[in-house]
Amino acid sequence: DGEGSHMLECVKVRNNVSGTTEILKTDAFFVLIGALPHTDWLAGSIQCDNAGFILTGRDLETTSERRPLRFETSLPGVFAAGDVRHGSVKRVASAVGEGSVALHFIHDYLKAPLEIHMEQVV
Repeated sequence: DGEGSHMLECVKVRNNVSGTTEILKTDAFFVLIGALPHTDWLAGSIQCDNAGFILTGRDLETTSERRPLRFETSLPGVFAAGDVRHGSVKRVASAVGEGSVALHFIHDYLKAPLEIHMEQVV
C-alpha cells in the first residue's frame, strides 16, 4: 500500500511468510516485474537459458539450415519479446519496442516461401 497527502511519502509492506506489516518512509517507488521468467511449461519445446529465459535469434544453438530471425525462438515461426527473453532490458518501454519489432520479423517469416520436405509429410 502507498500513502501520502500530495505525493508518495511511505509504503506499507507485508511479509508473506510471517504476516507482519511494516511502514517504510520513501519519496519514490520503482516496480520491477519480469525478473523471473515462469517458463517451466516450455521445457523441451523451446530452448531457454539456465535461468529459464527464452533464447532467441543469435543466442540460439541451432543446426537448422536457416538462421533464426531476431526474436525467433528455437521453434521456427514462434517469437518471444520482452522480459521473458534472454538478454532483454527488463523495462516496459523496451518490451513494447521489442514486441513491435518482433511483429516486423513475424511478417517477414510469413512472407517467406514455405519449404516442405517430403520426409516431413506424414
